[in-house]
Amino acid sequence: MTRHTTTLPPDYFDARYAADPDPWNFAASPYERDKYAATLAALPRPHYAAGLEIGCSIGVLTAALVPRCDTLVALDVAEAALDQARARCRDLPHLRLLKAQVPGEWPEGTFDLILLSEVVYYLDAADVARLAARVRGSLVPGGDVVLVHWTGETHYPLSGDEAADLFIRETGRHLAVDRQVRTGAYRLDVLRDGRSYGGRPEPQFDRRDSDTA
Repeated sequence: MTRHTTTLPPDYFDARYAADPDPWNFAASPYERDKYAATLAALPRPHYAAGLEIGCSIGVLTAALVPRCDTLVALDVAEAALDQARARCRDLPHLRLLKAQVPGEWPEGTFDLILLSEVVYYLDAADVARLAARVRGSLVPGGDVVLVHWTGETHYPLSGDEAADLFIRETGRHLAVDRQVRTGAYRLDVLRDGRSYGGRPEPQFDRRDSDTA
């Protein structure tokens, strides 16, 4: 499999959604269903004041995340995906769906939850560093950052492990790993900002042997 060497451009995603309105089977895949449940269960707090979801796609996880936030901003680079997200989430209050290509484009405001689910590995290493700076700049003291990545083989600029490990290194002076979950198909990393409570928490590790794909 030939791997891309630079950040995937918007037209990569436009072509995927033109060929299939749900190219990663977000709406029906057991892998996605179980991963979304694990993601929500891993959130350190039951509720957040302001959430930011990077790479919301067609809005399946978005719809489940809205009740956990007073306000939620969800971004995607593909207009076709956002159209579906708008339809799926049309009755959900306090949600803003925006078209943006990170890290070059970024919403205004600050957030106590930033979720990056299967998105960081679409970026090259230089853009991951820029993304980390964006996250640091918009995360409130004591805020949480959640990373989720498929760990199988990809043709993206980074593998899931490379993407997560690089992001964690880039934010290491500001965020501490609070917990990590690894299954046979994906890894989930929860990072926390220690500014509001004066300490760096000891990380918790959860290794699950079952493959949920």
